[in-house]
Amino acid sequence: MLPAPALPSAGGAATPARLREAALAFEAQVLAQLLQPAFATTDASRSAFGGGAAERQWQPVLTEALAASAARSGRGLGLADMVLRQALRLQESQQQENRP
Repeated sequence: MLPAPALPSAGGAATPARLREAALAFEAQVLAQLLQPAFATTDASRSAFGGGAAERQWQPVLTEALAASAARSGRGLGLADMVLRQALRLQESQQQENRP
């Protein structure tokens, strides 16, 4: 899973790079939630590892890793770009409101 990005202080603005990391983390979380039911319906005994309790225990970790990889590579859902654009717009409008 992607590390949670640090939030800016109350008075400070996040950099575009930090906002992008937050957007990618959000997309990875959403994608992992969507993938979990798909992996839950597979027959683990036919998998490359042969199933078992350990495979069931580690399946959520694999799902999160696949989702994070897809989000970072740009092959996810496309949410990160939309979230980033909206976050930048929101940040810009807040900065304009705070100007004297």
